[in-house]
Amino acid sequence: MSLIVQKFGGTSVGSLERIREVAKRVAQTRAQGHQVIVVVSAIAGETNRLLALGRELSARPNEREMDVLVATGEQVSASLTALALIEIGVPACSLLGHQARIVTDHVHTKARIEKIECDRLHEALKQGSVPVVAGFQGIDHEGNITTLGRGGTDTTAVAIAAAVQADICEIYTDVDGVYTTDPNVCPSARKIGRISYDEMLELASLGAKVLQLRSVELAMKYGVPVHVRSSFNSSEGTMVIDDKSLESVVVSGVAADKSEVKLTVRGLHDQPGVVAQLFEALAERAISVDMIIQNISEQGTTDLTFTVKRDDLDKTHEITSQVASGMGARQVLVDQEIAKISVVGLGMRSHAGVASRMFRILAARGINIEAISTSEIKISCIIRQSSADDAVRALHEGFALGG
Repeated sequence: MSLIVQKFGGTSVGSLERIREVAKRVAQTRAQGHQVIVVVSAIAGETNRLLALGRELSARPNEREMDVLVATGEQVSASLTALALIEIGVPACSLLGHQARIVTDHVHTKARIEKIECDRLHEALKQGSVPVVAGFQGIDHEGNITTLGRGGTDTTAVAIAAAVQADICEIYTDVDGVYTTDPNVCPSARKIGRISYDEMLELASLGAKVLQLRSVELAMKYGVPVHVRSSFNSSEGTMVIDDKSLESVVVSGVAADKSEVKLTVRGLHDQPGVVAQLFEALAERAISVDMIIQNISEQGTTDLTFTVKRDDLDKTHEITSQVASGMGARQVLVDQEIAKISVVGLGMRSHAGVASRMFRILAARGINIEAISTSEIKISCIIRQSSADDAVRALHEGFALGG
């Protein structure tokens, strides 16, 4: 008997009929002799609706109260899924984040899971019941409801799988696996049968929306096999595992991220501690910075450019302006029309020439590169957002990923 965690995304529970299909799938898994823990997202579109309600009342809503508000979306889908299971004869009970004892830190809207106390989950399984856990949410040490950020239900599912030592975590979504790039942008994109944690981690961080970044981090840390598959069919999806055999693949995927913005601080004093002061202030507000570029010093000053998620723009601009003004910088510029385009592959560790090939492909399409960032297995470039889709298609074709 295996213990399986099954996560169902917003489109998978997008209507009562879809919820009934989810219940049937869970029942089938159980009929095969497996124990199942279910984790569900809010019904598709519900989180955005709730966020809009809060923002209609307040231009800068209180983050604690917004967590309380948006967490109700998963409460609804968890209870409906449990009802659907009970209706077809499968014992089930819905559990909210605090009932499943998903304990997080104190950071509202972007909380990180610190521990999961599994007693309630194990007790439900022991009684032959299917726990249906509301994803995306937890509780901090003071009893406040917290949420885990966009895509947080993936993180909930993998964290639970790690905590209960499940055999596998199945992520059911509206696509049937991980593709070499977004098939909506590039029709020749193909499904990848299996991919390493390292590659999936890079793709998730670079804009691939199949899995949330933190869920991949947890899967890699605790060795949780993750199967990304469609809730609309029974096809095999993509296995995300610790697979070293993939090193012969030079480039395995192309990702584009249009969710970042670029800020440039002009005229910073070029002296020790200046950059640290700015990024410490951003870190205190739980703002993650991605790419950082510092220009060559001229006449004792320098320009500093960095990127953050669009959702963090208002907070970032406020903090950066305050810090920059205090340090005598000339101005803070914001550019919202950028995109980050990236190629990823384990084979880059041992193959030279990937960067030059990427730059040559983009140049042939007349696409200008504004910034570059690299790691052992990825190369990322900042370009104009209007060129992103063209760049994806060019790189996918240039690296022969469709064949």
